Amino acid sequence: MTELGPVAWPPAPIRTERLVLRESEAGDRAALIDLFSSSEVGTYIGGPRPRDELERTVPEVPGRRPGFFVIDLDGTAIGMITFDRRDAGRPGPASPDAGEAWLGYLLLPEAWGRGYAAEACTAALGWFVDALPGTPVALCTQTANDRAMRLAAKLGFTEVERFEAYGAEQWFGVRSSVTPSS
Repeated sequence: MTELGPVAWPPAPIRTERLVLRESEAGDRAALIDLFSSSEVGTYIGGPRPRDELERTVPEVPGRRPGFFVIDLDGTAIGMITFDRRDAGRPGPASPDAGEAWLGYLLLPEAWGRGYAAEACTAALGWFVDALPGTPVALCTQTANDRAMRLAAKLGFTEVERFEAYGAEQWFGVRSSVTPSS
């Protein structure tokens, strides 16, 4: 993925009722390795990555770049949110010159089903609208991922098209100009 563009980074931590979205730090490494090696998390993103590979390759401070937020609950990393420009080599309907940012998020399985993804994504989208006004936001997920499909609708994304990639039907949506509801 390529960088977002002219954004002051890192922003001040974003606080919600229960969460903090913040820049990554060294103490997040273990949680992020757990995240990417989890078979549950990997279900709709091409499978888990081998833990030994992640232990070798994840930097001491993972994800330290513009557009990467750690989702923090009571001082512990439970997931991440990213805003990126679309890589031209990735399957999908948009091109790198289309100008949209792509929203991505992952949470550890023990954080599922508590509304954290909606809370974190709503806050991150609020930050994004202020940081890069007028920039459209896109989201892509497998149609089989019911939770992600419901969250996309709740956040104000509307379907643009569906396509086949990674052996599964993918859903591509763009966020409307309406502010997401919490």
